[in-house]
Amino acid sequence: MKLTVLGCSGGIGGVQARTTAFLVDDDVLIDCGTGVGDLPFESLRNINHVFLTHAHLDHIASLPLLIDAVGDLRDAPLTVHATPETIRILHSHIFNWLVWPDFSAIPDRNHPFMRFQPVKLGEIVRLGGRAITALPAQHTVPTVAYCLDSGAGQLVFSGDTTYCPELISAINALPALRHLIIETAFADEQQGLALASRHLCPSMLLAILTEITVRPEVHITHLKPGADQRIMAQIEAGASSLLPRRLQQGDVLNF
Repeated sequence: MKLTVLGCSGGIGGVQARTTAFLVDDDVLIDCGTGVGDLPFESLRNINHVFLTHAHLDHIASLPLLIDAVGDLRDAPLTVHATPETIRILHSHIFNWLVWPDFSAIPDRNHPFMRFQPVKLGEIVRLGGRAITALPAQHTVPTVAYCLDSGAGQLVFSGDTTYCPELISAINALPALRHLIIETAFADEQQGLALASRHLCPSMLLAILTEITVRPEVHITHLKPGADQRIMAQIEAGASSLLPRRLQQGDVLNF
């Protein structure tokens, strides 16, 4: 499997500040932030599945526009995989005919442009030889992490999360884990804000990394623009043996 980083910023401001979106091979999105908007139109038509970690705007901003752009050109509905709680939020606050049309009912409910597929923690969704599993995470709204498994290797994306023992246990149960994409949204001097918003800061990230017993490459995502260099300097000063690096828009991870 191949994961291409379309966006991994914790905010906007500049040509490299696209919010969270990862393209898996050429037909699956993990989250659907502003980075999706940089894809060519034909690439948008190729996307068949979107897996959402949670319903915050920076992770779903392009979803309504994606469906509007290609919905009537597809032979089958775009499938949006998310927890029942996230689906409820999207129906109530986005696809509610006020903010955006309900594309799960256009042109009609028997032939929609989009369909929601609920996922539960631990559930494995198989797409050909690929497997995507929802893992536990903790944020201010219901959320999940995801494990992507090619059969030859695995990748975990934490989504937005605070310190989560259950996620650490799930990561340690993956001996074939090659890549861990994990957020660090705030610098250590904003630890109070990180705790209140259920994000990570460098000291919290480093505490997690000391508990990880597998040896993936660690990629840091969701850094807040303007604080990104400070956050990475604090992470690097922690001298983790896993040598975390900053994830960049355009990166390609194979596993």
